[in-house]
Amino acid sequence: MMNRPLLLKYLLWRAENIFGDKEVVTWTGTGLHRYTYREYGRRVRRLASALKKLGVQPGERVGTIAWNTYRHFEAYFAVPCIGAVLHTINLRLFPKQISFIINHAEDAVLLIDPDQIPLVEQLQPELATVRAYVVLADSVPETRLRPVYAYEELLAGASEEVEFPDFDENMACGMCYTSTTTGDPKGVLYSHRGMVLHSLMLAIHTSIGVSEDMCLLVITPMFHVNAWGMPYAAAMQGTKLVFPGPRPTPQVYAELIEKERVTCALGAVTVGIQLKEFLESAPRQYDLSSLKTLWLGGQAPPQSLMEWYEQHYGVYVPQGWGMTEASPLLTFTYVKSKFRGRPKEEVYRVRTSQGLPVPLVEIKVADETGKPLPWDGKTIGEFMVRAPWVTREYYKDPVRSKEAFLDGWYRTGDMGTIDPEGYVRVLDRAKDMIKSGGEWISSIDLENTLMAHPKVAEATVVGVPHPKWLERPLAFIVPKDPDNPPTKGELVEFLSARFPKWWLPDDYIIVSQIPKTGVGKFDKKVLRQQFAEHFSLKEA
Repeated sequence: MMNRPLLLKYLLWRAENIFGDKEVVTWTGTGLHRYTYREYGRRVRRLASALKKLGVQPGERVGTIAWNTYRHFEAYFAVPCIGAVLHTINLRLFPKQISFIINHAEDAVLLIDPDQIPLVEQLQPELATVRAYVVLADSVPETRLRPVYAYEELLAGASEEVEFPDFDENMACGMCYTSTTTGDPKGVLYSHRGMVLHSLMLAIHTSIGVSEDMCLLVITPMFHVNAWGMPYAAAMQGTKLVFPGPRPTPQVYAELIEKERVTCALGAVTVGIQLKEFLESAPRQYDLSSLKTLWLGGQAPPQSLMEWYEQHYGVYVPQGWGMTEASPLLTFTYVKSKFRGRPKEEVYRVRTSQGLPVPLVEIKVADETGKPLPWDGKTIGEFMVRAPWVTREYYKDPVRSKEAFLDGWYRTGDMGTIDPEGYVRVLDRAKDMIKSGGEWISSIDLENTLMAHPKVAEATVVGVPHPKWLERPLAFIVPKDPDNPPTKGELVEFLSARFPKWWLPDDYIIVSQIPKTGVGKFDKKVLRQQFAEHFSLKEA
């Protein structure tokens, strides 16, 4: 067999030469920008030439602080194809965290969207390694950043005649930092080999099945685990790509689905909830008949949300499970043929799980020592995984690396079960599981059921210290109608049909919004801290 390296440049070649006439479309905030993969490839090469002129060397990090746009997508290939490392930075983090991330990664060049200039100007005095700032625009706006360049001016003066070299497939191609709620963010490097294999996995029909037939709306931020790796898989498969641009809204999503005949969209569960609320406020105003699949992740989508999209728009809502450390996908809710046609409750028992391990992923549910536990759908343990696209360590962080890996397995920190069919069910993050009177309670199960209540828009549940039971569940509810919120009695009655009495939250707090992390997940740490004395004060 030929020993050829698995490099991202081969995915780009396929997009340019096999699917050169397929489109990449971006909402710019004022209109639509569109071009073909053939044109895209030429601009990728110009960007690669420009970065080399700026002195970017193999192994150096090029950071991006940018939204989902065609220019950001150009960096996805230009940077790694010259041997450098694309470092996508979560622009929703606190400035202090962003400064830490840039310095820890030692970014040499920053590519930034114009609306992020004030943030970067604020940080510049702290950035020790950045040699150049490139504004993703036609010209340089007024700014204190130095030295600064306009993206389009750099490309205009750059050559398309650039050769992408061969190198070790295990070289880093990308980098992201985890959105941890405790301590500094942790850096994760992705290799060319891992990203190519992850892209091939995404094209398999037992995962999302990325194909040339699709028109894909990428709502998941491109700074979040490479938008779940989907832009790479889309380029490989010749998928039409649609990017929602800067500061997108549910209205933008609906308009793009209608105008571009989007067949598949992907985003966080909170995006699915927001789009649902927008569509309910604008009934029958948008033609979403092209949309077949809405892949939701970040946390488990409630069954009620899945059913709503299916009933109102005929849209199938699958989910997957993964994390920054895993590029990110580990499982996907493929429904085995044996379950199709069975009663609805049996099918949804499968669909509300986090699915089956995707090809090349090894998984076990284990005790505290790493010993495997049975796949019986009942025994709860921590999920441990290994795969070609799972990181082997945190970047420059030996202490937390030692904590996270055991005998070659990555300890995910997620707790749950695996049933005899291989379906994974994540019950909670280890830190979010509620232990009351010595028994475990899953906050996720409570949340998903609460969000099925007709008066509830969003809900989250956290464990709070209790003087008698050590910990008890406390629920936070965002009502659909602030003037007509659900009562505690209504919520208790609704949950009692599914859960034992001791599982039910001891209290329900109506809020206007639930705090969220930079990637759209409920920020339970904030709530636990804010309401740590809630039950002790009530007892007093």
